Amino acid sequence: MKRKKVHHAPLRAPSPAHPHTRQVPLPWHCPKPAEEDPNAPHCLRAILDSPSYRQADQDIDYLNQDETRGLRLQLDYEKTELFLSRHGVRHTVVAFGSTRIPEPATARRRVERLLAQLDINPEDPELSRQLAVAERLEAKSHYYDIAHELGQLVGNSGSGPGDCRLLLMTGGGPGIMEAANRGAYDCGAKSIGLNINLPHEQFPNPYITPELCFRFHYFALRKLHFLLRTRALVAFPGGYGTLDELFETLTLIQTRKIKPVPVVLVGERFWRRAVDVDFLVDEGVIDEEDRDLFWYAETAPEIWNGILQWHEVNGTSLFTEACVPPPS
Repeated sequence: MKRKKVHHAPLRAPSPAHPHTRQVPLPWHCPKPAEEDPNAPHCLRAILDSPSYRQADQDIDYLNQDETRGLRLQLDYEKTELFLSRHGVRHTVVAFGSTRIPEPATARRRVERLLAQLDINPEDPELSRQLAVAERLEAKSHYYDIAHELGQLVGNSGSGPGDCRLLLMTGGGPGIMEAANRGAYDCGAKSIGLNINLPHEQFPNPYITPELCFRFHYFALRKLHFLLRTRALVAFPGGYGTLDELFETLTLIQTRKIKPVPVVLVGERFWRRAVDVDFLVDEGVIDEEDRDLFWYAETAPEIWNGILQWHEVNGTSLFTEACVPPPS
């Protein structure tokens, strides 16, 4: 039995509306004209200029109030977390060290410049002091090369420079941190830099991967991200900032607030004088076992091989699942 053909009426649906524009403006698209009320433009201007009328997420003054500190803390955390997750970053090796230790050639030029100035003013005590400091920094400038080599070792780890499961992370500044980021950069690997907003402008070193360079408002959130993914902390000779991060990490490990991670102090001669751990043990203010929360190393291979050995003994891995690259 043949089915009867069903004849549909012609489609009468209207064309879709334009997503942005209208043919006829709505009443609120234009302000009340002065012809209707001479005071209307002035009143409207006062409303539009009022802080209350600013959209909340675009109102910097509102976001910077004491009452919105909780929002700022959350944003400081969430933005970095989002970007690192998008790039498939699972773990990090964190490198700290002085911003004042330059590459060897730069250190030598500083010494030569001061020597030339002293030839002109040999009795100037301040120039003599500056020269002595510059010579000490030049003596430590080989750490720049060690940090650079460490950055390369981390960058080439896993399946190579394109593997972002484990990345080098620094505080993003010059000196030792620049050297480590530069090592990763020179081998074609990504690396991370965590800058901090300071009263005096701070420029990140140029070797951080642009989409993985972050600037924090709060030191606390910056520190959280230093340790959230870390699989090792490597501390080169440094000052207050380096000591701050080192002791905070050691305290968290000592108290088991975080799972133990390898902590490597680069340059035993420097560190034994800067921090007399044996004295602290003898004085009874830390325990014997706390002396073993870190070890010393002198070269990049020593640092890297020590980290690998520590994780092997600990039964942990520097790597997890495969990296999912971000969309291009």
